[in-house]
Amino acid sequence: MNRYFIYLGYNGKPFSGWQVQPNGVTVQQCLEGALAVLFRQPVPVVGAGRTDAGVHARLMVAHFDRLEPVDDLVVLSEKLNRLLPKEIAIYRIVPVIPEAHARFDALSRTYNYYITTLKDPFDFEYTYKLHGTIDFDEMNRACEVLYEYTDFTSFSKLHTDVKTNNCRVMQAVWEPEESRWKFTIQADRFLRNMVRAIVGTLLEVGRGKMTIDGFRQVIEAKDRNRAGMSVPGQALFLTEVCYPEQLFKVEK
Repeated sequence: MNRYFIYLGYNGKPFSGWQVQPNGVTVQQCLEGALAVLFRQPVPVVGAGRTDAGVHARLMVAHFDRLEPVDDLVVLSEKLNRLLPKEIAIYRIVPVIPEAHARFDALSRTYNYYITTLKDPFDFEYTYKLHGTIDFDEMNRACEVLYEYTDFTSFSKLHTDVKTNNCRVMQAVWEPEESRWKFTIQADRFLRNMVRAIVGTLLEVGRGKMTIDGFRQVIEAKDRNRAGMSVPGQALFLTEVCYPEQLFKVEK
């Protein structure tokens, strides 16, 4: 068996998320469909994670298998790009060891969320516009609390099928970027809806409606009802997925 990692990006606006589902077009569905056309048989694809409806990926990684090795991965990438809709782009395809797994072998994933308080006619589809004053310094102080915990049940979508709600947050910070603010969060894994729930709760801190101690209490409560709202998905981007070097047969 020959296994390959696909590095791709997509604009999530027209899709019902990454994962194949009965109602709605998804990124995984489009990718599997294009591979099936090229190889003339079904080609299952496994992604590094599941992005929700409307959420984007500057970088997603997925794997697929072939009994026979693919002769030219550059040509395969080009053919896929011609078949796929304009909202999905294949960056490169690389060979990995047969045991490599796009989801389970990922060391970390990184997301960015974008907020602005200014009206921008060119960027409104990819940012969350807010009114009033937001204290980003206080939100950054609250971010430091995330490093102290591993159980993030309070930020998880209810009734998911995961075995544990434990995650290790490696980075969480707000930074100014031109006319907007960028939130970067990196962790070994993420729960369903976790980033959007964290951002929504941090905004409670930024608006002065919740103290940092209150933010800590939300985490310790392990209760989704204690956290803030989930912010809209159009401003959320998956931006990086990292793997151990030994998974790759050649330089990435």
